[in-house]
Amino acid sequence: MRNLRASGLIIYRIVSSEIEYLLLQTSYGHHHWTPPKGHVDPGESDMETALRETEEEAGLKGNHLQIREDFRKELHYEVNQKPKTVIYWPAKLVDPNLAVKLSEEHKDFKWVTLEEACQLVEYADIQSVLRDCEAYLKSS
Repeated sequence: MRNLRASGLIIYRIVSSEIEYLLLQTSYGHHHWTPPKGHVDPGESDMETALRETEEEAGLKGNHLQIREDFRKELHYEVNQKPKTVIYWPAKLVDPNLAVKLSEEHKDFKWVTLEEACQLVEYADIQSVLRDCEAYLKSS
């Protein structure tokens, strides 16, 4: 059985010295909130996937972002009885006023503080990723 694999970026910006995170609301299922992420295509690296998915889902290109490759979080869980790995890296939006352009996969987006983000995302593992990311950003 092949392990499902996905990757994405925890997009953040600094506004009035506060860290805000970009969350996207899916247009399918129960409309959950998530950072941009997606499945790794054959022959694609995890980072290539994270960049492609961020551009497809939020309209943000690699040159709009400062990716912190020295910090990464891996999540491991099961989807339909198959193991899945999701990898995230933090990425700062260089221009905090740059417009987000959603794809048809999402119906809304929000820039939110850590506490607001943890209330919007439903899963404890992604809440943990966001908290670890914030601790890393504040310490570096």
